[in-house]
Amino acid sequence: MAGALEGIRVLDLGRVLAAPSAGALLGDMGADVIKIEQPVKGDDSRNFAPMKNGVSGYYKNFNRSKRGITLDLKKGKDVFLDLVKTADVIIENFRPGTMDKLGLGFEELRKVNPGIIYGSISGFGATGPYKYRAGYDTMSQAWAGVMSITGWPDSDPVRCGASFGDVVGGLNLVIGVLAALRHRDRTGEGQFIDISLVDGCITCEASMMQVYLTNGTVPTKNGNCYTSSAPGGGYHTKDGYMVINGSAPKFWGMLCSEMGMPELKDDERFATNPLRVAHRAELDKIVEAWTTSLTTAEIMDRLLPLGFACAPIYTLDQVVADEQFSVYRNMFPEIDDPDHGRTRFTNSAIKMSGTMPEIRKPAPHLGEDNDDIYRSLGYSDEKIEQLKADLVI
Repeated sequence: MAGALEGIRVLDLGRVLAAPSAGALLGDMGADVIKIEQPVKGDDSRNFAPMKNGVSGYYKNFNRSKRGITLDLKKGKDVFLDLVKTADVIIENFRPGTMDKLGLGFEELRKVNPGIIYGSISGFGATGPYKYRAGYDTMSQAWAGVMSITGWPDSDPVRCGASFGDVVGGLNLVIGVLAALRHRDRTGEGQFIDISLVDGCITCEASMMQVYLTNGTVPTKNGNCYTSSAPGGGYHTKDGYMVINGSAPKFWGMLCSEMGMPELKDDERFATNPLRVAHRAELDKIVEAWTTSLTTAEIMDRLLPLGFACAPIYTLDQVVADEQFSVYRNMFPEIDDPDHGRTRFTNSAIKMSGTMPEIRKPAPHLGEDNDDIYRSLGYSDEKIEQLKADLVI
């Protein structure tokens, strides 16, 4: 199936996760994404766990749907400029200024390709006094304040268990690229897209940030509870732990009935959502006394038919085993990989009726497509061999 971005060429200079995840998604959507790596060494993530048959599954997941070449940008500046002439988009996640020092920043590249779209991800973005600081996922969660509101009230701040700052950065870059392509369709002009990991984390916590922006109250760690509504959050059951949202008036009334305590609906402590939030500690003890008398499955069987938002807290193997996600949403497609054999990967969350994103090819071996891509630039076999001998590629 042709992808929505068929005919768009992306030069992916990304390393590790943030920019590579954006490149993988663009590739899934049909773009010709060319992963450019340092000769001999390649992307650092080629050595990241988990490993299978000596090859990184981490690298493979974030570099699917791409072709791969090697190029030393210091030695091969002219070669890179030849590639830029053929490209629509460039993405990278170097520290700001790195490409400018090489003479390959946006202003230089647009001289050879006025329509080029240049997407950059960094810790703090390309402006401000922090712009040259190193930026990684945990750092972004810390600076954005995400860690200050994650965990239990009496615990230390906690990082989200997955690298969501990097992934959100990649998603924001893709959104910017798609908007810039639309703008270029109308005007012929390319532009620079400046994505900050910290900015992305700040947007993810917008509902909590608005509490402070509205009334000056600084949110803190609140476990699994909702800051603005009750009852809701995590509750122990007879055999585990689950989440329930019963804060809307309709569901609060039904929850009281299910708990066998209809009189709670008329209790002045719990008459409105703000009052329930104010008396959350008392209310949660009442709700948990009920949930601990039943198994998670029993509670789900009672609440789901009533329309409640409730869920077991899955482990990752349970997520993969659930047909809702593995079959109906196709979130873990299996492909033939030359190193790992039949292997499942985490799919794109974007579903489209006419141009469905899909994993189009396994991640490339280092320099796998050197000959094909450099020949497409008009380079002779002799020149390609000389570039290899000089370790330019």
